[in-house]
Amino acid sequence: MRSSTYFFYLLTTIRFWARVNAGELCTHDDSFIPDAVLRVTAANYSQSCYPAKHTVLVNGTSPGPELRLTEGETYWIRVYNDMLDANLTMHWHGLSLAVSPFADGTPLVSQWPIPPAHFFDYEINVPHGMAGTYFYHSHVGFQAVSATGPLIVDDLDIPYEYDEDKIIFLQDMFTKDDAVIEKGLVADPLVWSGQTAMILVNGKGGGISHVTAGDATCNSTLSMVSVEPGKTYRLRFIGATALTFALLAFEGHDSLTVIEADGSYTQPYNTSILQIGGGQRYSVLLTTKAAPEKSSYFMQVESRDRPSVARSFAVLQYGLKPATKPMNPLTAPLTLPNITRGFLDDLAPLHPSRDFPTSAEVTRRITLTVHQKVSGQTVWLQNAYNWTDSFPQTPYLVALYENTTNTTTNPGLPYPSLERALANNGIDPVTRTFPARLGEVLEIVIQNTGADKGGLDIHPFHAHGAHFWDLGSGNGTFNGTANDASWAARGHQPPLRDTSMLYRYATSTGNGTAMGWRAWRLRVTQVGVWMVHCHILQHMIMGMQTVWVFGDEEELLGRVGWPEVEGYLAFGGDVYGKETHAPRVVHFKGNERGNERGGAWAEGQRVSFWRGGGGVG
Repeated sequence: MRSSTYFFYLLTTIRFWARVNAGELCTHDDSFIPDAVLRVTAANYSQSCYPAKHTVLVNGTSPGPELRLTEGETYWIRVYNDMLDANLTMHWHGLSLAVSPFADGTPLVSQWPIPPAHFFDYEINVPHGMAGTYFYHSHVGFQAVSATGPLIVDDLDIPYEYDEDKIIFLQDMFTKDDAVIEKGLVADPLVWSGQTAMILVNGKGGGISHVTAGDATCNSTLSMVSVEPGKTYRLRFIGATALTFALLAFEGHDSLTVIEADGSYTQPYNTSILQIGGGQRYSVLLTTKAAPEKSSYFMQVESRDRPSVARSFAVLQYGLKPATKPMNPLTAPLTLPNITRGFLDDLAPLHPSRDFPTSAEVTRRITLTVHQKVSGQTVWLQNAYNWTDSFPQTPYLVALYENTTNTTTNPGLPYPSLERALANNGIDPVTRTFPARLGEVLEIVIQNTGADKGGLDIHPFHAHGAHFWDLGSGNGTFNGTANDASWAARGHQPPLRDTSMLYRYATSTGNGTAMGWRAWRLRVTQVGVWMVHCHILQHMIMGMQTVWVFGDEEELLGRVGWPEVEGYLAFGGDVYGKETHAPRVVHFKGNERGNERGGAWAEGQRVSFWRGGGGVG
């Protein structure tokens, strides 16, 4: 060990030891039973009627198995990387993992990825008040297009009445292999992935169909959502799409009531359609017909704000499943409207929060300006910087613990400087991160701008860590005074979200011209390194992601010291289990866990697997 590194570890131990109140180092040998097991493989796999291609699967399917947790509990989920030639992580989308700093599943930020033939035990703590609809997905490259599945956190006290809940899981399917797509997105010149070939609903779809005509060439069967007459269902919509901004509706059922957005309950909001971008989730109440005119009704889903319209279907099936499986209709039963900018921006929380910060409490406003640079390699920038596999070379949290000196192979990164950030509109240009201190109240404005060649795009922006209060969106630039007045007129607080849409208000504009904003307000309470990124996978690979560092050095690194974290600091370190050895991991919540509960999960009593490639019914 280099003497400078050893000196840092010694200082870390002395400086922070008194602060550590958790962080017990434990060996997960054969006596340890995880609460759930996910095994990730890659295989030639056919989705709907398209030819088989190399696809990353979870427990042999896409989407993967449904996980159900309960708020107020801590779980251990073991993720095996059974792929032969690819790294892996698993991110728990929408859950704030402030308790377990290495468990967020971000390979450039919170952990080294899981190497092939290794596994990693994720500690998932679900605080009270986080019941809702979530999902999990890999955060490596383009794997999340298929390596993904639903995650539901059950309530201890459900505020709405319904008879049953159903999951509607939306994905994209592309004809190119993932590796070909990734290579093209970082090539010079850019080789685009192509548009969505099919929108999948619970793993099935009806193929691409443009607005002018139906498509009867695909003989694939459709997903069925089975219902009974005169009952109320909670439909949990999960936007796990890579590219598609989806708009959907049900044939013959135009009364939908939104009750949850991104894991937060809302006051009931009636709508006949639903718009859902990548990363967003909604729960909607649907009351079925007491006397249905027929047994099968279509759900129609279409893409928006893309060069072509992809259209797919699922079936709302009353009573017994039909003798013949449902097929893609020859003509679309519905004419869906165009995109509604600002859709559901005025949702009201079910209960007002005492933590909601007023504009008077805002300590500073940060404008995160997104821009596409197309001279040379096409990249997406945030405040003139991108975040890709080449930067940083070490996961940032790992680099902070190591505090490595500058070398050719591992340059290391210092702790972000708030002073540098204040001089550069919030971003520290050395680390390319946005630092903030505990207790700050940030007003974050995400500003859309015209690309070098004038183009504009939409972006579903997702924040890891604590959820933000979503202040809405608009054209041009943000006016805080007008926005405050708008919320005052509505008479309620903004909703809590973790993913919201940055719209475009034209297809093109001048290079760098500001056109379209999304504003958030966040009270900084959770120490950690948190990614903020567009949830379009193509844009992420092209650099449209950045990192927020909350807390000072002592607060962030003082939660657990050396030598407990040693296994997390090396690629393939001893925190990563293998057939030849059990992992040594830190229990950030202590060593009290329910092995009885773990045993039940291991026997499949609480992990429900979708059959037939993910269909529900």
